Amino acid sequence: MKKIQMVDLKGQYEKIKATVDASIQEVLETNTYINGPLVHQFQADLEQYLGVKHVIPCANGTDALQIAMMGLDLKPGDEVITADFTFAATVEVIALLQLTPVLVDVDMNNMNISLDGIRKAITPKTKAIVPVHLFGRAANMDAIMAIANEHNLYVIEDNAQAIGADYNLKDGSKKKVGTIGHVGATSFFPSKNLGCYGDGGAIFTNDDKLAHILRGIVNHGMYERYHHDVVGVNSRLDSIQAGVLKAKLPNLDAYNKARQDAARKYSLALSVNPNIWAPTICESCDCHVFHQYVIRILNGQRDGLLAHLQEKGIPCAIYYPIPLHSQKAYASPRYKEEDFPVTNQLCKEVIALPMHTELDDEQIKFITDSVLEFLNN
Repeated sequence: MKKIQMVDLKGQYEKIKATVDASIQEVLETNTYINGPLVHQFQADLEQYLGVKHVIPCANGTDALQIAMMGLDLKPGDEVITADFTFAATVEVIALLQLTPVLVDVDMNNMNISLDGIRKAITPKTKAIVPVHLFGRAANMDAIMAIANEHNLYVIEDNAQAIGADYNLKDGSKKKVGTIGHVGATSFFPSKNLGCYGDGGAIFTNDDKLAHILRGIVNHGMYERYHHDVVGVNSRLDSIQAGVLKAKLPNLDAYNKARQDAARKYSLALSVNPNIWAPTICESCDCHVFHQYVIRILNGQRDGLLAHLQEKGIPCAIYYPIPLHSQKAYASPRYKEEDFPVTNQLCKEVIALPMHTELDDEQIKFITDSVLEFLNN
């Protein structure tokens, strides 16, 4: 059996080596390292794939979120609602812009932001909602957009973990997640479903005016060299990373399908144990692309299982061990523990198993057998 890895980027690279190497070599030979042709080609390819009018590449996923908020001209003190159970980057950029983060609980069934939580958190100061498509599963965008429209709020989709996932709207149409709200942001961190070999990110929107503003912000506020029309940042996707992403984008649907197939095998094997909550697999849609495969251990033995798997050479992780409302940087007297029962429970129960495009049946069987071996004893 091959060595099990949390993410097998080397195995994935070996299958597309010639295409990736050619893209990198093109950048080296043309010396077009910043805003070169490959950046524009990748941008156009991604716009076509997503079915969105504008893709604005940038340096990383955190910048993508920050620039999206800057483009909406949110002001210090404006309240932005987001999920308590997610990676810190989502709330980090809110705080950096001197906006007021408002954390709400998540739904136990899908670990995405609670709709009731959003409704209860809205005040006259609320200006935006940031749903996170956590672990690759689409949040309930129909309901979130309805709430936002009712209260005249912006929706900024944090799509760092779910690129390529589809959302079936109530009107019968289908859209890629990240393109439904007013603006979406994604990360191309190497381990993502579509990852480069360094840092990278992008912002998506169908709003022409907003896209123009965002393009200036990513480049020091310039539309014409040395003419700074808006306050900007230095956040550009470099050409080498764009070349890697351009080579990988045609494989994204196949990559996501490989993840879904692995998740299906995981859930089929693990669901036999009543102490395991395993994700359900939707056979009729692609609403979950399994950036992570996360289960819940319901009998208080999560930490014991973590140690058991590590002893057997199986990498695993806890996403996320500490709620954002309990983090020192984001703690606030506004938050009460009784407001976050689901998040607090998830932090004690969740464990992520290896998930990537190169998992094979032998590895999946060894992993699931090892999980059941511990929990059945």
